[in-house]
Formats: sequence, structure tokens, C-alpha cells
Amino acid sequence: MMQLYHAPASPFVRKVMIVLQEAGRADAVTLIAASGTPVDPGSIPLDRNPLGKIPALVREDGGALYDSRVICRYLDDLFDLGLYPGGARLWPVLTLEATADGIADAAVLMRYESVVRPAEFRYPDWMAGQSAKIDRALDAVEARWLSHLAGPVDMSQIALAAALGYLDFRQPERTWRDGRPGLAQWFAGFAERPSMQATAAG
Repeated sequence: MMQLYHAPASPFVRKVMIVLQEAGRADAVTLIAASGTPVDPGSIPLDRNPLGKIPALVREDGGALYDSRVICRYLDDLFDLGLYPGGARLWPVLTLEATADGIADAAVLMRYESVVRPAEFRYPDWMAGQSAKIDRALDAVEARWLSHLAGPVDMSQIALAAALGYLDFRQPERTWRDGRPGLAQWFAGFAERPSMQATAAG
């Protein structure tokens, strides 16, 4: 059986868990709790991912895969899910997935800045810069990607839902829905999927 090093609060872990739920194959992995930070890898297995990040997926042959985009692509191929379409349709999916992962990455960095870095060394302008990345990306989704979100479920939608769920979980004060009615409506519907309900943190 495959092993997945994970922490439920991670948006990148949640991406993988949503894919497993969508496939109906959550039973295909054994979950191994792992946590750490950029300054202390903690229980994250560095022999599986030398970058000291989760998720990391250990396949049945013992080989390890990371990061979440690689793992999700592997699971999509393994279970023949069709979350990454072929031909020219692939590029919008990959671009929106990268945008969603960028939102999640900026939010995680903000979390590290506020809970890992000592208060006297925190840099408000850096935090503001990360927050601005999130706002720009959300604005771009509202302006350019709503028609794509209205289409069949693909990996970019899963990644975006995981990122938005993380914003709600870690930054409840961020009113990201304001001024983005289309995105807010889409997420409200997507969040009702069983895969989202089963993977919600908190």
C-alpha cells in the first residue's frame, strides 16, 4: 500500500486528499502524520523529500514522489481520472493550477511569518507583498477563469478549492469574497462536494 506523509491543515496535502476522494480510493494510501517548518523539519521524512515539505507519497515499489503537483498527476494517471485533459486543453488547467498553488504558497508563507519568525524580526512589508499576490491572483480568477470553472471538474479546480479553503481556515479575516461574486458562488457550490467535505480541516 502507498504511504502519504501528510498534515490535514496543509492546502497542498488537501489537494492530494481531494483527488483520492474524487477517485473513491482514499483506501489506497496509509496516512502518516508529519509536520515541520522551514527552520525545523520536525517529523517530515527528509529521506523521502529532501526539501523537507509535505505531502510526500511513497509508492508501493518504495519510490517517493513530491510535491503536490507531481503526486496529483501520478494519481490521476494511476486511477485514470482525466483531471488533466489532453492536447491544448491541458495548458489552461496547468496555468490555473499554478495560480491556485501560488495563492496557497503565499498564504502558507504568511502563516510561517506570523507563527515561526520571532515577533521582533517580522517584516510587515513582506507580509503585505504576499497578501497582494493573493489578491491579484483572486482578481485574475474572477476576471478570466469563471468560464473555465463552469466546466467539468479538473485538477485546476481542485487546487483552487484547496487554496480557498486554506484562506478561510487560516485567514478568516480576509474578505476574499468581496468584489468577487463569481468566484464566491463557484466555491460555495464546489465546497459541497463530498470530497471537500471529507477533507476539511478544523
